[in-house]
Amino acid sequence: MKITKVTPWIISFPWQMRVGADQRQVTNDRQLVLVQVDTDEGITGWGEVTTYPGPVANRAIASMIAQVSDFLAGENTSEFERLWQKIFRTFTYMGSRGATTALISGIDIALWDIRGKELGLPIYQLLGGPVRDRIALYTHPPEPRTVPDAIADARQIIDAGYEAFKFDPMMRFIPGGNDGFMDGQLSREGIATADEIVGAVRDAIGPDIEILIDAHGMYNVPTAIELANRLAAHDIHWFEEPVPVEGWRALQQVRSEISVKISVGERLHTRWEFVPILENGLADFIMPDVTWTGGITELKKISTMAEAYYIPVSPHDASGPINVLAGAHVMMTTPNFYKLETSRYDLGAYGAFIQPGLEIVSGDLIVPDTPGLGAELDMDYLRAHVVFGGE
Repeated sequence: MKITKVTPWIISFPWQMRVGADQRQVTNDRQLVLVQVDTDEGITGWGEVTTYPGPVANRAIASMIAQVSDFLAGENTSEFERLWQKIFRTFTYMGSRGATTALISGIDIALWDIRGKELGLPIYQLLGGPVRDRIALYTHPPEPRTVPDAIADARQIIDAGYEAFKFDPMMRFIPGGNDGFMDGQLSREGIATADEIVGAVRDAIGPDIEILIDAHGMYNVPTAIELANRLAAHDIHWFEEPVPVEGWRALQQVRSEISVKISVGERLHTRWEFVPILENGLADFIMPDVTWTGGITELKKISTMAEAYYIPVSPHDASGPINVLAGAHVMMTTPNFYKLETSRYDLGAYGAFIQPGLEIVSGDLIVPDTPGLGAELDMDYLRAHVVFGGE
């Protein structure tokens, strides 16, 4: 079977949720970057490479995807390893990480979807078969702004059956938010507010729910150390990305000064960038993203590497439904799996354009046993909501 065309889609859709102590309804428009791979036998595969921060990065990667369509036309869809290397080496002089691995990821996921459909098997059966029957999830409340709102949002998640959730109580004190890093310093007010919110949430929900704190790779070494040690008093399950990921020596310094567990990996690309983390014992959990680090092919390799170090894998899957499904298929076959991330506890909004919708039962994802990823996209919906690319 041969590739005939690779098409990017950026779609925008409304994302509704009830938040806060007063359960107000909030609607935000979300963008997703989807990848469509067509073949000469009429089988279509789907991937995803939604990235951040928002429209600029999404359009950039969608443009790259469109440019490789002719480059890949005529290639055999079952040759995952060779096509992975072909794309990777083609971009080696402009940088083989980040945009390049995101490009690879979307196409690789789509090729696995095609292969599963061709053979009539779910992807997890092609990766060695399941070691579990469902995928445990953790999820996010909205960004906490007040103690009552943070408690109310946490209780919503717990009532839905989840046993873990993650949030960032510091973000609003960083000018520019997630992409506003400058000196890595957090104000005294920011540190004190984070301490207050996390402590109040822990007191409200009790000791049995895991609270994960996301630092978003935003802080310098002394700030990260102080934050982690302050929040340790509230029995946090992990402190995620305490410092920017470009230099692992900073992470080493933080690790030597804190007692809480560390999770890193969403901004790391390919197995090679995980080597210093694993070799130097710098993380208790790793969290590669299947849509950024190199697709299903690479996530499986990274997970196996981590297994040799007895490090649990908890994929960063906080974008769209293909992101979630692709990561879940790999984790069905991964012995050293912890939990899979989702952006919200209620993912029903995806049912507007993906069928069947994601089935979540008491905080677990039931992975489809149908061919490929196990879901199809509504082309009429995509055409009505496309903002870039498409047919």
